[in-house]
Amino acid sequence: MKSQMMGYGWAGVFRKFLVDSPYMWWPSNLVQVSLFRALHDIEKRPKGGLTRLQFFLIVLISSFSYYIVPNYFFQSITALSFICWIWTNSVTMQQIGSGLFGLGVGSFGLDWSTVAGFLGSPLATPGFAIINIMFGFFMILYVITPIAYWTNTYEAKRFPIFSPGVFTGNGSVYDVNKVLNPKTFEFSQVGYDQVGQVNLSIFFVITYGLSFATLAATLSHVGLFHGRSIWRQTRESFQNQIGDVHTRLMKKNYKDVPQWWFYAILISMLALAIATCEGFGNQLQLRYWGVILAGGLALLFTLPIGIITATTNQQPGLNVITELIIGYAYPGRPLANVSFKTYGYISMSQAIMFLQDFKLGHYMKIPPRSMFLVQLVGTIIASSTYFGTAWWLLHKIENICDPSKLPEGSPWTCPGDAVFYSASIIWGVVSPRRMFGNLGLYEKVNFFFLVGLLAPLPVWVLSRIYPEKKWIKLINMPVILGATGNMPPARAVNFIMWGAVGIFFNLFVYRRFKGWWARHNYVLSAGLDAGVAFLAILSYFTLQSNNINGPKWWGLELDDHCPLASCPTAPGINVEGCPLYE
Repeated sequence: MKSQMMGYGWAGVFRKFLVDSPYMWWPSNLVQVSLFRALHDIEKRPKGGLTRLQFFLIVLISSFSYYIVPNYFFQSITALSFICWIWTNSVTMQQIGSGLFGLGVGSFGLDWSTVAGFLGSPLATPGFAIINIMFGFFMILYVITPIAYWTNTYEAKRFPIFSPGVFTGNGSVYDVNKVLNPKTFEFSQVGYDQVGQVNLSIFFVITYGLSFATLAATLSHVGLFHGRSIWRQTRESFQNQIGDVHTRLMKKNYKDVPQWWFYAILISMLALAIATCEGFGNQLQLRYWGVILAGGLALLFTLPIGIITATTNQQPGLNVITELIIGYAYPGRPLANVSFKTYGYISMSQAIMFLQDFKLGHYMKIPPRSMFLVQLVGTIIASSTYFGTAWWLLHKIENICDPSKLPEGSPWTCPGDAVFYSASIIWGVVSPRRMFGNLGLYEKVNFFFLVGLLAPLPVWVLSRIYPEKKWIKLINMPVILGATGNMPPARAVNFIMWGAVGIFFNLFVYRRFKGWWARHNYVLSAGLDAGVAFLAILSYFTLQSNNINGPKWWGLELDDHCPLASCPTAPGINVEGCPLYE
């Protein structure tokens, strides 16, 4: 709850820039606005057509009815990889064709959760952002990764081509228990000397490098393209001149929320966080200065990342930079690393969500003080509910988050937690110095910081030389570099389907059937999301909570049936279930 409330405070600090500004339009809010209008507006049905409410209900019922297939009866339909089924004994072809564990060439899914589960609804993402993301995705996955893997960069062939796991030099899974002192829960140098250095799959290495580049590119992009407007808005905010028609209407009709309300929440939550970390026998391993530093990072990055999110519907992550900084400052302490990440990255992420909600209230003309109170109370209720639910699930679901021990068809595989676990090893236990510093294998990855810092510069220069070519300003280097930031846990098939659906609706349909798109696109997105959500909840409480996971057959597995896609191809590397190359 502290991280959420801290996020509330950061949102208040930057409200004038990211909510009142007419240039910060928050695309995903348009889905909610369209849904609310469909539900509440009195609309006359056009002859031979449907009202938006009727259209929404039809989509909702259809999505709800269909989702029983990929959620319960035929989970494999979420990722169909035909290349693997043709070349059943070829590691290379399965690496190329697997939509879950490889490059995903030719793979696809027939499930809305495959499309929108990790990247959000493509219908709510502007067309230019979709082009940026898919360009970055294709360059990273189909150019950079294959070249790096098949040239054996960083001994890439010893490990899977795509995996969030951590490995030893011989290709086996890294045993973190041997490098972690069970009494102090800190790094053990003796154990590390026995096990050796941590190795990553080549895609995971590239992902970390690009996350470095994305952070640097975000700062330089915002400085180059939005620096003047930020300075202008700063001056105007002190003169109360900032805003568009929405802002003027809000200020005319409602009392604004005093800034000191947000500052009071922020200061009190920072104090509570410090007290929590310093108390309880220092079990969280993080000291007071770590909490203050994490807050400083959130303060630094909320505005630039908020600008990217408010204009492209894509949020660059701050998780890597927080892990990197505390990993260098306080190495060998995984709990300190996770706590620092929570107060730095998670609080900033929560701030972005709060700002998005504030903008929604802005569009819907909800009184700011009512919005403040509802969000405050909702945060307290939601965080308490989340904590209770998580605690209950950990005790209720046996072997939760361990796919190797879960029954067939179980949904409790926790793909995001696998990435979080690997990150805690890389940054918290082993420390970045032994990964990306002078003691590690991946020191050259730090050059990605320089690449990211310089990447927006050519685009900015071209936009100044050719101001009449508006499309140049639509090239967003932070979005391109961070295109695969959600991989893993997102997989190739998620991006392929997300891009295909987004390009079809927000480019083809938008241009050919603009009237239909304006009337139904966002309502369609809301209906698809709602149908999946309602059926998932119903299915859990009636079936999956009772360990009723569907009929036993080939299609029940949440897998694309490419067992060799995760195999190494280096000679002499012996992994169970994989062919041995001589």
